[in-house]
Amino acid sequence: MRLRGCRPRAAPASSAGAGDARLLAPPGRNPFVHELRLSALQKAQVALMTLTLFPVRLLVAAAMMLLAWPLALVASLGSAEKEPEQPLALWRKVVDFLLKAIMRTMWFAGGFHRVAVKGRQALPTEAAILTLAPHSSYFDAIPVTMTMSSIVMKAESRDIPIWGTLIRYIRPVFVSRSDQDSRRKTVEEIKRRAQSNGKWPQIMIFPEGTCTNRTCLITFKPGAFIPGAPVQPVVLRYPNKLVSCVFLGLEILWLTLCQFHNQVEIEFLPVYSPSEEEKRSPALYASNVRRVMAEALGVSVTDYTFEDCQLALAEGQLRLPADTCLLEFARLVRGLGLKPEKLEKDLDKYSESARKKGGEKMGIAEFAASLEVPVSDLLEDMFSLFDESGSGQVDLRECVVALSVVCRPARTLDTIQLAFKMYGAQEDGSVGEGDLSCILKTALGVAELTVTDLFRAIDQEEKGKITFADFHRFAEMYPDFAEEYLYPDQTHFESCAETPPALIPNGFCADFSPENSDAGRKPVRKKLD
Repeated sequence: MRLRGCRPRAAPASSAGAGDARLLAPPGRNPFVHELRLSALQKAQVALMTLTLFPVRLLVAAAMMLLAWPLALVASLGSAEKEPEQPLALWRKVVDFLLKAIMRTMWFAGGFHRVAVKGRQALPTEAAILTLAPHSSYFDAIPVTMTMSSIVMKAESRDIPIWGTLIRYIRPVFVSRSDQDSRRKTVEEIKRRAQSNGKWPQIMIFPEGTCTNRTCLITFKPGAFIPGAPVQPVVLRYPNKLVSCVFLGLEILWLTLCQFHNQVEIEFLPVYSPSEEEKRSPALYASNVRRVMAEALGVSVTDYTFEDCQLALAEGQLRLPADTCLLEFARLVRGLGLKPEKLEKDLDKYSESARKKGGEKMGIAEFAASLEVPVSDLLEDMFSLFDESGSGQVDLRECVVALSVVCRPARTLDTIQLAFKMYGAQEDGSVGEGDLSCILKTALGVAELTVTDLFRAIDQEEKGKITFADFHRFAEMYPDFAEEYLYPDQTHFESCAETPPALIPNGFCADFSPENSDAGRKPVRKKLD
């Protein structure tokens, strides 16, 4: 698979701002992977800091949390549903001041000696909702602790010792996984607070819904924009020389705390008041706010979503590389209205059709008929992913392999087995080195891949061909075969590809966007060949 000739296209914008709409960038670097390379000097620094400063910082952070706990416990007593008293009692103002000071001390001890703040934070009466982006790490909690704003959290968080007490103090909106009606209730609660004329604390929401590497802004989930209330965009920057403050995970936490000095900039942008058109369309509202934030950050925007993050981070034996085309393929699948659930059921039908073609190439009209969709600009973009030579002909088998990865990203062997059925010889289902290369290139979404060493390791009898049984047996014996044979030059410490460790919505704001939201509807994209 290869990305070819896709020009940027305008993001949806309201009639008031359509003239300066920021362009959606053509697909490029995977926003869900962060490659961290350490020089020899940096490794020495990390080793020294690990033995000296790192344990001290951990102890100070733990001490600050313990010091804050009794204050938060006392201040959070009473009903969380009760509207906060106005004005705040003197003792609550003192507790609020002390908690902010304690949290700032904790961040200072962690190396964030200076937190630069630009712009003015709006009053709760001006904007009840603050939208923050990009979301990339634990340290995005800094603006939360500096402002003591409410956040949207999973209900399970309140039961965590000490941390749960600190969370309850800021009066969060809890989302329950066990309550199927929880998302609707969450939106209603945000609406209620937004319309309280500043009586409730402001709510900070990370609309991306997951962590990225800050190279672009992915699609905003519409949950924060459904109330139709004014929001204040807030952008975060980490101008560190060594960019380690990216993604959740103990390793990144360790590397960041091993830097003597860390930096973060928080910029409050002007309040964004929605037009009547944006109030009717939360997806449009979200897109336009994202455009404003992207311009302030100087980055592009992309149609990638949290669902693409799930694809990029799926636990399987084939880890998708940073330059994979499959994220773009998944976006196009969504844009064509193809549902993964239905596609998975129809994979056998597609594979049988592709097997009968036996590698015979087809044009775009036949390609559209095979997928049961009309010819469109989006389909042309998908077609071009597989038309590497630009001949106007593609192999349907490659598309079926890609569909299998998108529908069941963690089930690597199921995808490989399906591919062997399509590519395999009729007598024994075996494939040669060329076919194996084609299968794995498509399953990884790359244009070039060397499989000679892997093929020889599987083909121990030197038959010049292998079956799926041979491949399965080898994969069972060597579950990390891809690391050794497909990307052997990438070592964990020299090129550290960091990804969020769990497929969950972002760490500080659980997703509460309704499932049937129109956020997934994308504008038709023109293709420049």
